[in-house]
Amino acid sequence: MEGLWDMFCGESDCSAGMERPCSTDFKLVTQPSSCMNHAMIIGFDMLIMVMFLFNIIRKKSSKSGYMRAQFRGHMRLQIISAIFNGVLGVIYLCLAIWVVVEMLRLTNTALPLHWLLLLLVQGLTWLSVGITVSLRGNHFPKASSQLLSIVAFLFAGISCGLSLSSAISIQQASIKVALDLLSFLGASLLLLCTYMGSKYEEIDDILYAPLNGEVNGNSKSESVVTVTPFSKANFFSKMSFWWLNPLMTRGKEKTLEDEDIPKLREEDRAEACYLLFTEQFNKQKQLNPSSQPSVLKTLILCHWNEILVSGFFALLTIVTVSAGPLLLNAFIEVAEGKESFKYEGYALAISLFFSKSLESLAQRQWYFRSRLVGLKVRSLLTAAIYKKQLKLSNAAKMVHSVGEITNYVTVDAYRIGEFPFWFHQTWTTSLQLCFALIILYRAVGLATVASMVVIILTVLCNAPLAKLQHKFQSKLMVAQDERLKASQEALVNMKVLKLYAWENHFKNVIKNLRNVEYKWLLAVQLLKSYNSFFFWTSPVLVSTATFAACYFLGVPLYASNVFTFVATLRLVQDPVRSIPDVIGVTIQAKVAFSRIVKFLEAPEQENANVRQKSNRETKSHAISIQSADFSWEVNPAKPTLRNINLDVRPGEKLAICGEVGSGKSTLLAAILGEVPNTQGTIRVYGTIAYVSQSAWIQTGSIRDNILFGSALDSERYQETLEKCSLVKDLELLPHGDLTEIGERGVNLSGGQKQRIQLARALYQDADIYLLDDPFSAVDAHTATSLFNEYVMGVLSMKTVLLVTHQVDFLPAFHSVLLLLDGEILHAVSYHQLLASSQEFQDLVNAHKETAGAEKLAEVAPSQKRETPVKEIRKTLIEKNPKASGGDQLIKLEEREVGDTGIKPYIQYLNQNKGYVYFSVAWLCHLTFVIGQILQNSWMAANVDNPHVSTLRLITVYLVIGFSSTIFLLGRSLSTVSLGMQSSKSLFSQLLNSLFRAPMSFYDSTPLGRILSRVSADLSIVDIDIPFSFIFCVGATTNSYANLTVLAVVTWQVLFVSIPMLFLAIRLQRYYFASAKELMRINGTTKSFVANHLAESIAGCMTIRAFEEEGRFFAKNLDLIDINASPFFHTFAANEWLIQRLGILSASVLSSSALCMVLLPPGTFSSGFIGMALSYGLSLNGSLVVSIQCQCTLANQIISVERLNQYMHIPSEAPEVIEENRPPVNWPSEGKVEIQDLQVNFVYSDI
Repeated sequence: MEGLWDMFCGESDCSAGMERPCSTDFKLVTQPSSCMNHAMIIGFDMLIMVMFLFNIIRKKSSKSGYMRAQFRGHMRLQIISAIFNGVLGVIYLCLAIWVVVEMLRLTNTALPLHWLLLLLVQGLTWLSVGITVSLRGNHFPKASSQLLSIVAFLFAGISCGLSLSSAISIQQASIKVALDLLSFLGASLLLLCTYMGSKYEEIDDILYAPLNGEVNGNSKSESVVTVTPFSKANFFSKMSFWWLNPLMTRGKEKTLEDEDIPKLREEDRAEACYLLFTEQFNKQKQLNPSSQPSVLKTLILCHWNEILVSGFFALLTIVTVSAGPLLLNAFIEVAEGKESFKYEGYALAISLFFSKSLESLAQRQWYFRSRLVGLKVRSLLTAAIYKKQLKLSNAAKMVHSVGEITNYVTVDAYRIGEFPFWFHQTWTTSLQLCFALIILYRAVGLATVASMVVIILTVLCNAPLAKLQHKFQSKLMVAQDERLKASQEALVNMKVLKLYAWENHFKNVIKNLRNVEYKWLLAVQLLKSYNSFFFWTSPVLVSTATFAACYFLGVPLYASNVFTFVATLRLVQDPVRSIPDVIGVTIQAKVAFSRIVKFLEAPEQENANVRQKSNRETKSHAISIQSADFSWEVNPAKPTLRNINLDVRPGEKLAICGEVGSGKSTLLAAILGEVPNTQGTIRVYGTIAYVSQSAWIQTGSIRDNILFGSALDSERYQETLEKCSLVKDLELLPHGDLTEIGERGVNLSGGQKQRIQLARALYQDADIYLLDDPFSAVDAHTATSLFNEYVMGVLSMKTVLLVTHQVDFLPAFHSVLLLLDGEILHAVSYHQLLASSQEFQDLVNAHKETAGAEKLAEVAPSQKRETPVKEIRKTLIEKNPKASGGDQLIKLEEREVGDTGIKPYIQYLNQNKGYVYFSVAWLCHLTFVIGQILQNSWMAANVDNPHVSTLRLITVYLVIGFSSTIFLLGRSLSTVSLGMQSSKSLFSQLLNSLFRAPMSFYDSTPLGRILSRVSADLSIVDIDIPFSFIFCVGATTNSYANLTVLAVVTWQVLFVSIPMLFLAIRLQRYYFASAKELMRINGTTKSFVANHLAESIAGCMTIRAFEEEGRFFAKNLDLIDINASPFFHTFAANEWLIQRLGILSASVLSSSALCMVLLPPGTFSSGFIGMALSYGLSLNGSLVVSIQCQCTLANQIISVERLNQYMHIPSEAPEVIEENRPPVNWPSEGKVEIQDLQVNFVYSDI
């Protein structure tokens, strides 16, 4: 063995006279040129080759793998990795040949072998492993290929680290160091390539499985296609947001559509969040049954682990941010020639890069995970609100209107969902200030006490303002509710308003309510602007107090301590300046949360359990009411229904009649469990089908309305259409029963809507039918036909309770129930009632006088009409499985597509000369930034100048600072003016456009689309956009100012910053290609939730009657997820972009620091180096804030786009045509003349 080792190592490589041979001296491993080091590297190479050969043996042999390889083989990264590692391997082999030639030429021998073997083995390893794994890695098992790449990466990293440390210690570089660096880069590419391939594998499986017959019909495997890659992303992918790359690539290649957006993870979906919430809520109730569980505590218990994880990343962010001033202080000392060790400057530059990179990674995870918690909270609250409105009692409905409930979902839940994003800043800002004070104490000693006093006073002074802001925010939300309530009432009844020409009156009512809202909006915005001004000036106040304390305490000012102070102040100023936003969001969330909690604690139906399980063979009762009182009101002086005793047998037909307001509809509602039972008992046995007096029709096709969630049975469906006299109507429709009905059935007549309701009830095949005057909306002939075919025909064996004013039908019933003033006077047969009741005789006589010549056909109680010999065309239910040939009445919601550039921003600024206020605000901010640069430049130039006294130095510094803060006040006031003027103009145009829109617009536009604009979108325009606009431009100005200062001091950094800036612009364009579409889809899908909610509130009585709450709730959960998915990928895309830009800014900063190290001593004063690095340290933060503000504004500006869509609706005819004005005395008589009139249904023109 010794001979072999001598051949490998050679005597020249082993020091003579050592007590132990070099083979046992493992300290030599750290020396890159030693044979021990080479032996270690060769050993690792052999290990990698063994793993590589093992993967070759176990490689996949499926055809799909080949297809996937073809897909991935053309990826740029794989090609780059293969070329790089291949060239590296060739370099190693060429060097091996050169070494052999040189050794033979010089010594006539190839010994020692360690250099030759090192180069040969390294060359073969990188050539084979690098190329094969890069291009054909999909053939290997996933875990094995990842392990192989990790081992190669770790080995290359260790080898590179040893080489670099040795080169630094001996101050000499070698070709070995260069090769180790290249090997580390090659291993990094290999690792990146492997993990990217693993992420594409799942997508490729889905793309190519159908081609290879791999689809097995498993629904679970099919659903994987649309689930976000985040669900199966590994740690590396989650930390780098690599899992988002496929969606970003797709968005760059094409305009994203709804189907391109993956679904959320199972645990992030509304159903899972709501179930977890209810589970925790019930646990809290069990622990303390005597009190109502806290909703806030329940929410925290549901998400405590995510809150802790995001809190850890927040803490890590604060630690890395706080390390910046310490590194800056060390840099200045190096610049002053106070090095602690050799090459300290290089070490500090590298430390700076890793510190800022880690800061970026941690902050992105903090924000992303906080946003995810907010999304889940918003989803579960939206679901809880929807679930609650299905159970609300009548008293609660009087308190919470439709508009208010819509506001809870579209505005309040959104505000609460935003709060988790800001939650950690409530403590991280305090912690960062504490760290800052420690650093400041290290820099300026006891003068730090002055800083602490100013900070405490700042917070204390803001406390009463926060209370005032809370009060104004509450008033604003109440005013918003009132305006939205009036808007909703006007929009729902727009046809009535137009027929009575009441548009201007109701428009003025809404304007007056809006003016009240403006009053509180102005108060809120002024307080917000004051807070903004106050906290933006706080760094100046802190520096004033601190430098004044330094002067009086005699603390010497040097570049190192001054710019450590300045850098610390610059790093904490962004968190401090965000305090107004934190306060504002917290107050908004608190107000919204209290409103939602109040709604969730509202009373529910008390007797919803009146229904009992039915046994059709043994039950002798269908409905049993014993001595019962019912009342809509709580604790009434006089119940609505009193002393009700009613016993209805299965199959019995009961007619309910009486005067208007006698309680007929209330009795049916009581049977349904809608009216509180204050006394007595009520029991209902069997399923119920209910037809309301006012028809409730869902947006959708006629077939969907009839089936109402049931499966299609062709025979039963055909019979239903015939018995409800719908055949001829469907024949006239362009798509038959697949014709979509407008919201609330606006494109149907009243009779058609009632017959669809009857068909819906009939198709359910229920035990009991409650019909609330369904024939009042149809003509006499149709009413007779429906009564004979429907009530006495197909329902002959069913229990039927019919409320009717048509006394001609009454002889056909087993019993007639006469109601008067909430009490049952009689419940006997028709003839007995006619003979014994004067009230009933008066009712019959009044009807006969009204009916006149019209007489309805008489029918016997047991009479059944023969089904007409008439075949229903099967095409009504078989043809056109999808409506084709023409458009439906309800159009898909339009959205902007592609890059609209600055168009929506111009639309916003063009309102009431908003660009003037914007220009003033931006100029004020620019002046403030220039003032800060001048302030710090004065300090940098004169801090070490012996000719400038300390008093003069501090005085000039503070005068410049205070002068610049005046412009902050101008910026704040201009921002408020911009917001108020733009909001007034946009709302005025929107309101005029909506009230001048023709009825065809309302027929084809669901109410939810309009409500989402006048609630959520308008709220964003009112409160968020003005300050987001200014802060976005201001933060971007700050970023460019920081970069400019850095480039002026070290112009060499331009060689790095210009390419980085170009790359940053490319990244932003790449990002916006997908992000804008995600934002727009998020905006349009909001309407789905609002529309379904409004529709469900209107039909909740019917939904409960048919016991369809579960199906409607499930649909609501789906709609919430449809809206949540684009929102999730939107904020994930934000973090994807900011993280990459953060790494770029860290590269610019570390490059600048490296330039300062490389420059000859004395090129710049330590003051200017401190100033440059203080700006450089805040570059990362300012860039993050800038991009974050841009992303936030880009998301919010979509609301302006959406409002603009409804600000230019084609108007109906002018209100007044001057040349066609009627005479002054018109009309002189009441008369209607119709000449050559032609009318048609709306859908006939489509």
